[in-house]
Amino acid sequence: MEVQALLITFREALEALLIVGIITSYLKRIDQSRYVKYVWLGAGLAVFASAIVALLFQVVLTGFSTMASEMYLKVSIIFISSILLTQMVFWMAEHSKDIKSSMEGKMSKYVSKGDVFGMVMHSFLVVLREGVETVFFFAAITGGNIGAAVQGWGAITGLTIAAIVSYTFFKGTMRVPLKTFFKVTGAFIILIAAGLLVQGVSMLQDLKIIGSVMPHVYDITWFMPEHPIDHEHFVRDTGHEPIISGDVGIFLKALFGYSSMPSLEEVLAYVGYFVVIYLLVKTRYGAKEGKKEKSEKNEQVLEQQVM
Repeated sequence: MEVQALLITFREALEALLIVGIITSYLKRIDQSRYVKYVWLGAGLAVFASAIVALLFQVVLTGFSTMASEMYLKVSIIFISSILLTQMVFWMAEHSKDIKSSMEGKMSKYVSKGDVFGMVMHSFLVVLREGVETVFFFAAITGGNIGAAVQGWGAITGLTIAAIVSYTFFKGTMRVPLKTFFKVTGAFIILIAAGLLVQGVSMLQDLKIIGSVMPHVYDITWFMPEHPIDHEHFVRDTGHEPIISGDVGIFLKALFGYSSMPSLEEVLAYVGYFVVIYLLVKTRYGAKEGKKEKSEKNEQVLEQQVM
């Protein structure tokens, strides 16, 4: 859970800090530093609002814990989080090049009108979106115990790293391109999203909402149990120690959805997820290449007409 919280917090906090940094840097560049405080005011209010959202979300989850529908809510959160995490990675890959010009364009309008309220609200909404997403993802990876994720070392470390990376980026001292950070964290987040999807399928089977054609496609408990309890049972039943401890298994299960005895439906969901990701990447890459080729052909035609 802590590693998941670290990656999610790092990614969300970095996006928020980069956008706020782009805005404040732009204001300083056009000699409008007096507006910077309003941008940070909006960001600060968004952090406070995110804390309120986390508190309210926890109250709702606690309320559901006394009802039979608690598990259904948790399953819904897991599936929605898997979709949102995937969408977040693709959205950043698609819009990262345009964020700077988009933010500067909006701030230029606010500055020309002297619209302080607009500046506050803009930074507020940008940071609030990242904050609310973080709360939702924390609910998914902890099974509803948002406070555990917020107070853990993962979230604190992720926030610290995001602050350091954004600071070094705007100071011009960072040697690793931001694109590399987003690619690496994006790959891990895709794995987390796949793991959440598989966990959701497993929970649906536990709730008897869906059955299983093949409850166990394979059993590699001898290699690495997915939980310390499974480790103990294996030692008790066979008299032998697994090759890798169940402590590692539960870590990988929490992070990537590892299962030592997956059902056919879990395997299909996991493989199917990556097939969809591959097709989406291929489609988007193909579309970009098509636009590039069309643009090059148009340029060649224009050159021929001029000649």
